[in-house]
Amino acid sequence: MSIPNIITLGRLMAVPLAVYLIVIGELGWAFWTFVAAGVSDAIDGFIARAFRAQTYLGGYLDPLADKALLVSVYVALGHSGHLPVWLVIMVVFRDALIIGGVLLIYTLKESLAMQPSLSSKVNTGAQILLAGLVMSAQGLELLGIPFDAAQPVRGMIWVVAATTAWSGLGYVIQGSRVMSRLGSTK
Repeated sequence: MSIPNIITLGRLMAVPLAVYLIVIGELGWAFWTFVAAGVSDAIDGFIARAFRAQTYLGGYLDPLADKALLVSVYVALGHSGHLPVWLVIMVVFRDALIIGGVLLIYTLKESLAMQPSLSSKVNTGAQILLAGLVMSAQGLELLGIPFDAAQPVRGMIWVVAATTAWSGLGYVIQGSRVMSRLGSTK
């Protein structure tokens, strides 16, 4: 197994730890686990590209680890009352809708090149920023750095809601086009 894939597996294994830390109220340590996962994502990507160590497995494992971490952190933050439940439902539903659409298209024997859209990249960045902000005050407090994230969190909730809707709608439109094309050829 390649070094980038081992790093990615480590990130995937950090998911239960991050969730556990959030649920028991240790947001400071959850924040640093989340940061370490983000750094590991950058490192494994750099190593894979720089040393031509990209693998077929890594092409699936890396986004799986990223989604598992982000969705799990959102569910845990929602469960613990740190994020509004309606936002967590939006985020999880969008990802479930995308996965369901991909599985449906795959079941219909259609080849599908998975490339994240610009709206999806913006949405993922906003989601990461919001999750980090929610946990940042306690995380930075561990270093003795006071930070009040309440105001930025309130604003980012609406940014994440808007980008989630924008991205989800884009994938629905894209999936509808593929399904329409499939319907006309069969």
